[in-house]
Amino acid sequence: MSNLLDVENLWVRFPTRSGIFEAVRGISFSLARERLGIVGESGSGKSVTGRAILRLIRPPGMVAADRIDLEGKDILRIPELKMRDVRGQGISMIMQDPKFSLNPVMRVGDQISEAYLLHADTSKAQARTKTIEMLVAVSIRDPERVYNMYPHEVSGGMGQRIMIAMMMIPGPKILIADEPTSALDVSVRMQVLEIMDRLVRERGMGLIFISHDLNLVSTFCDRVLIMYGGKIVETCKADRLHEARHPYTKGLLNSLPRLDAPRDRLDVLTRDPAWRDQPSVSGML
Repeated sequence: MSNLLDVENLWVRFPTRSGIFEAVRGISFSLARERLGIVGESGSGKSVTGRAILRLIRPPGMVAADRIDLEGKDILRIPELKMRDVRGQGISMIMQDPKFSLNPVMRVGDQISEAYLLHADTSKAQARTKTIEMLVAVSIRDPERVYNMYPHEVSGGMGQRIMIAMMMIPGPKILIADEPTSALDVSVRMQVLEIMDRLVRERGMGLIFISHDLNLVSTFCDRVLIMYGGKIVETCKADRLHEARHPYTKGLLNSLPRLDAPRDRLDVLTRDPAWRDQPSVSGML
C-alpha cells in the first residue's frame, strides 16, 4: 500500500519566558488511503501536529523534520507560494469549532466558491454550480437557499457540513479533521461522521482524525496513534484499541464510562514523568 503522507522526526518548538517548549517531540508516522486517528489529552500535541504538516505554525514557533512527504514530495522545503497550492488541493484541514472559521459578513456559498476558484481555472458560474453540488454531497437540503445564507443563520450541524464542503471542494488528497464534531450533539455528530466517511471512501482520500474521544475513534478509524507529552507512545489498530498495552492508553480507556462494563467509580488517570523521556513510537506503515 503506497503512502499519501510520510512524516519523519517532526519537532515543533515555541520560545517561552522559561525557555524552549517542545510541543511535538520527534514523531514519525505515515498515512495511506485510510482513516488515521490521533488521540490524547489537551496539550499532547495533536492539533499542533496537524498545523505543522500544513506549515501553519508561524514565527516565533519553529518546525523541523527530516521530511514531510506528500506522495513522495517534501513539502517542508518547497517555497511558500507553492505551499499555497498544497493547502486545499493536496491537504485540507477542518479546524476545531469549524462554524466559527466562517467569515460572518460573507454568504456561505460565496465562501465555498472562493475556495474552489483559488484552485481551479474556472468561471464564477461554474464555481456556483460546483458549490451547489458540494452542498448536496454533504447532505444539505435546499442548497440554493443555504448558498445565500450568512453563517449566523445556520445551525451548528449545518455549519460543520458547510466547512466540510469548503475543505473538500478543491479535491484534496488528504483531509485533517481537528475535533470536527466536538460541539455537536450525538445524533448530528453521527450524521457528520457518516458524511466524512462516505466522501473519504468515494474519493480515495486519506483522513487524519484528531479527537479526545477514544470510543469514537475506535469505531470510526482504521488505525490510532496515542500521543502524550508531544510523543507517540503507542500505535494500534482501531478495532483493537481496548487491547492497548501502554499504561497511558489503558488509563485513558479506564477513565471513560462504558455501557458494556459499568463501574461504581471510574479510574483517575495517572501519569509517569518517565514516559516523556521514552523514545517516540513509530507510526509508520
